[in-house]
Amino acid sequence: MKHPQQGPLIVRLCNWVGEAVLSLPTLTMLAEQGFELHLIGKRWTIDLFEGHGWQVHVRPAKRADAIRQLRSLRTQLGKVHPAFLKRPNIVLLTSSFSSALEARLAGLKPIGYIKEGRGLLLSHGVAYQPGLHAADNYWRIGSDFASVQQARPRNLGLKPSATHQAQAAKLISEHGLRPGFIILCPFSGAADTTGKKLWPAFPELVRQLIAQGRQVVLCPGPGEEAQAQADYPSAQILTGVGLGAYAALSQQAACTVSNDTGPGHLAAAAGGRVVSVLGPDAAPMWWAQGDGVTILRPDEGWPELAAVRQAIELATPP
Repeated sequence: MKHPQQGPLIVRLCNWVGEAVLSLPTLTMLAEQGFELHLIGKRWTIDLFEGHGWQVHVRPAKRADAIRQLRSLRTQLGKVHPAFLKRPNIVLLTSSFSSALEARLAGLKPIGYIKEGRGLLLSHGVAYQPGLHAADNYWRIGSDFASVQQARPRNLGLKPSATHQAQAAKLISEHGLRPGFIILCPFSGAADTTGKKLWPAFPELVRQLIAQGRQVVLCPGPGEEAQAQADYPSAQILTGVGLGAYAALSQQAACTVSNDTGPGHLAAAAGGRVVSVLGPDAAPMWWAQGDGVTILRPDEGWPELAAVRQAIELATPP
């Protein structure tokens, strides 16, 4: 159903890839409701959401510059769409006090979670619900703003662009990847300073998969290249793969096996088959989402290697 144009809407995204992809159902719903989305986020957001056609504004690192950016955007959008200035006009998917303060100092009317002591800064507040999946809390904010009463789609719906698909096809051709290749993400991102998200059996899994004749692919992020080469010399290492190309590549893989980190969310968001290997500290609110996702998280400790191998076989089409 096509909805009438509602005018522009600014959306402040969270700062991590996993959080950004979990907000996809909310962003898609707002766009379908007729809002012209202006996303504020990290530079990688441009590549990540290229296939959706939304306007992305890269947030400056300094707070004063970020406020100036928002103020300029408010003036620009208000001139073209006067009604923009009269209603809540920025959706905060962030939960920080500072993000609400920036919006207010820029003259905007924010809507977002009532938490971190920022209730007085919000034009409209939505109660944060502890224990709910992050994607559902984002959905509650967007649904409240748009007056939508429907359940969040389980599949996140990331759309790699035609350029991303071409990049993935080139990688497959250049590296001789055959149908049935498996992507592994044994890294855990910069935020995991203690390594608590690192499943310790990844090296042995790679050895067994290669012994079985499977092609194993790693796509290390910036700063992870040396570790990938040192720890997984028998795998095929694809460096410099952008987020959109990675999403498109995961659609072609038999499955992606990932720690609790952004690339696992990315593969799941694109509709790829994902085996999510989680440790005892993995909070349910951040589990990967999608019909093709298998979550492995025992009540205690880490999943056994045999359980991961079985999940890969079940996730891999015959």
